[in-house]
Amino acid sequence: MQQDVRIETVREQDVALLLRLIKALAEYERLSGEVVATEPMLRDALFGPAPSAEAALAYVGPDAVGFAVWFYNYSTFVGRPGLYLEDVFVLPDWRGRGIGRALLRHLARIAVARGCGRMEWAVLDWNEPAIRFYHSLGAQAMDGWTVYRLTGNALKQLAGA
Repeated sequence: MQQDVRIETVREQDVALLLRLIKALAEYERLSGEVVATEPMLRDALFGPAPSAEAALAYVGPDAVGFAVWFYNYSTFVGRPGLYLEDVFVLPDWRGRGIGRALLRHLARIAVARGCGRMEWAVLDWNEPAIRFYHSLGAQAMDGWTVYRLTGNALKQLAGA
């Protein structure tokens, strides 16, 4: 069921809405307890003096039904930046209507226009519907790679703090 999907760049006045959608994503991913982001933190990340991310909202009519947040990384092998999709999410009641595809198409256009060599993201192993969707777009899992993360005390310890 295709609907008229509108993708809009997040504006400063949309930060509270974006945070609500981020919390809905965390609930879906069974990670609600990990959300520590606040409106001021998001506002600074998206609109502060040194923005570190960008975001878009997906609308059907007046309803915000999804979002994407991304930033840029760099590939030394490709010699070009890459667009890293931190999160893409469509509210469960709105899935299967082309909204996720519209968000990813929007990002692919940005990546191509800005000279990115690739677009990457991570997906939870248990999220089979998302994995099938990404495969349908032509995305490939990066077998042989494991994501590592330093946070909290381990990050501070390595930094010598």
